[in-house]
Amino acid sequence: MRRFLTRLMLFVLLLAMLAGGLFAYWAQRPVTLRTSPVEVIIKPGSSVPSVARQLERGGVAMPELLFVLLARVSGNGANLKAGGYELEQGATPWSILGKLARGEVTHHVVTVIEGWEFRRMRAAIDAHPALRHETRGMSDAALLERLGIQERHPEGLFFPDTYLFARGSSDLDLYRRAHDAMRKRLDDAWAARAPNLPYKNPYEVLIIASIVEKETGQASERPMIASVFINRLRKGMLLQTDPTVIYGMGERFDGNIRKRDLQTDTPYNTYTRVGLPPTPIALPGAASLMAAVAPAPSDALYFVARGDGTSHFSATLPEHNRAVNQYQRGK
Repeated sequence: MRRFLTRLMLFVLLLAMLAGGLFAYWAQRPVTLRTSPVEVIIKPGSSVPSVARQLERGGVAMPELLFVLLARVSGNGANLKAGGYELEQGATPWSILGKLARGEVTHHVVTVIEGWEFRRMRAAIDAHPALRHETRGMSDAALLERLGIQERHPEGLFFPDTYLFARGSSDLDLYRRAHDAMRKRLDDAWAARAPNLPYKNPYEVLIIASIVEKETGQASERPMIASVFINRLRKGMLLQTDPTVIYGMGERFDGNIRKRDLQTDTPYNTYTRVGLPPTPIALPGAASLMAAVAPAPSDALYFVARGDGTSHFSATLPEHNRAVNQYQRGK
């Protein structure tokens, strides 16, 4: 028995050595690139598996599991840096990992997240060390004036996306690009809107899209969420959406919304004022813009969270109350 166990251990050891040798061989072999050179964007805050997927989407043929293992074994898993990387034919998994760990970017990135308020976008841009900061300390009104934007409130006017830029680029140029991107997306959405929607202009689409962005727990439900608010607008009902109230509270919001907050009138309190709030309440993404102009066909007027990330939609108040009792009160 002892001889058998010894042989088994030797066999396992040989297998491990063989696997290690093959792994080391793979790490030094050139990967296949879609084009050469190919530029890959790694977003800020990406996990190692996410980095591997972004490399693959960018045109680098490399098994995700092996790259993750290489990053972990080498100790570089926590060192991979965001940015735009240029990779050329002959690049190996090991050289790519080293490039990402050293941060040898050809372009830097700023990622603006869907649903962020404009102030979070400004904070992210102000904090980026590779930008030339021309707008830091500038008021929102002064920034809009510098960009030649006619609206007096910046919320919702900038498209959330990942933006590449060279070191030393002006932050003003980044704002301009984000605004141009939102204007194009909004123009496209307005041109593709369904007939008979209760919008007077594209800006109202932007407002609804921002509410949809903040209210949606499940991405696939955006058209239904939009349908609820559009149906309420058509009937002249209060929108009664908490995110607008929270936005109107500003810095007074401490993470909890109370009954008195719903009863305190502000321009953004959709429990006390009929119609749309005066401005968007966040930066909506493309999916929310399209939901606002192509809502799901429904007669739903209410929705309540089920607790699993999805919502229950109702056309009548009694049905909605039953859903609230079931999903919120456990009755």
